[in-house]
Amino acid sequence: MAKAGDKSSGSAKKSLKRKAATEEPQEAAVVGDEATESGVKPPKAAAFPPGFSISEIKNKQRRHLMFTRWKEQQRKEKLAAKKKLKKEREALGDKAPPKPIPKTIDNQRVYDETTVDPNDEEVAYDEATDEFASYFNRQTSPKILITTSDRPHGRTVRLCEQLSTVIPNSHVYYRRGLALKKIIPQCISRDFTDLIVINEDRKTPNGLLLSHLPNGPTAHFKMSSVRLRKEIKRRGKDPTEHVPEIILNNFTTRLGHSVGRMFASLFPHNPQFIGRQVATFHNQRDYIFFRFHRYIFKSEKKVGIQELGPRFTLKLRSLQKGTFDSKYGEYEWVHKPREMDTSRRKFHL
Repeated sequence: MAKAGDKSSGSAKKSLKRKAATEEPQEAAVVGDEATESGVKPPKAAAFPPGFSISEIKNKQRRHLMFTRWKEQQRKEKLAAKKKLKKEREALGDKAPPKPIPKTIDNQRVYDETTVDPNDEEVAYDEATDEFASYFNRQTSPKILITTSDRPHGRTVRLCEQLSTVIPNSHVYYRRGLALKKIIPQCISRDFTDLIVINEDRKTPNGLLLSHLPNGPTAHFKMSSVRLRKEIKRRGKDPTEHVPEIILNNFTTRLGHSVGRMFASLFPHNPQFIGRQVATFHNQRDYIFFRFHRYIFKSEKKVGIQELGPRFTLKLRSLQKGTFDSKYGEYEWVHKPREMDTSRRKFHL
């Protein structure tokens, strides 16, 4: 009987403890409500002292928690400063100072002596006498041959086929073990103006050789970030047979000017605007991004774009005079990483 009484008294004590635990938060909540109603605000979280260093905290979980709190505090301070600046600008109105231009690697670029001036007489003379003069004088029309390296795989073949739908008057031929020195004379005899060779490594396209016929020059590019049409999200329908427009961005130096003229000579002069298709070669930090879009008129003032594909990125490795000749060819420019890539703010195109 004594044991039964002990058990009943123990269970009664536990039930009382549970009631006390449930009643304490309610009382605290009431106290908090009274404090807010009386106008007394609860104390804010203490800010980090000036000499505080999170790296001194040895506990990993505590250090991570303090770091997230610090990042949140920094974000709030930045947002508050931004709102304050916006209010000041709205109060000043037209008298507000101009917004500062953010510093980037592109606008902090080291000046290149070979930057092209459109009013330079020497540049105009070079353009009138270079290998592309017949194209820009409308004496010749582009005719492109696209081929691959020996025994290409499916991904490279599909890229060539999709490129042929982007570049008008282009024809895809399979290599069949022929050397480029034998292919080039056959192209010249059949009035091809350019030769494009897509190289691959481990079943992935990794290089592009572009040779202007019959007198060169020949450019070799490293190819990366290749995306075929099926791999592009929210892409549009397949391109039509209309001649696209071409956009060349940021080819400012003499070398970049030559490369840009090579790309321009692949497309006919008169684009068919009814097709609303645009091929873009955008140079940024010596990387050439290729995109193919169709633009859509949403209203009289708003225009949207729809990517059609394919897309890829090129980086110039060498520029050779004349047609392709790996043994006796004379190179105008060769990329040497150890000598040329000493500064992040120096670019060559």
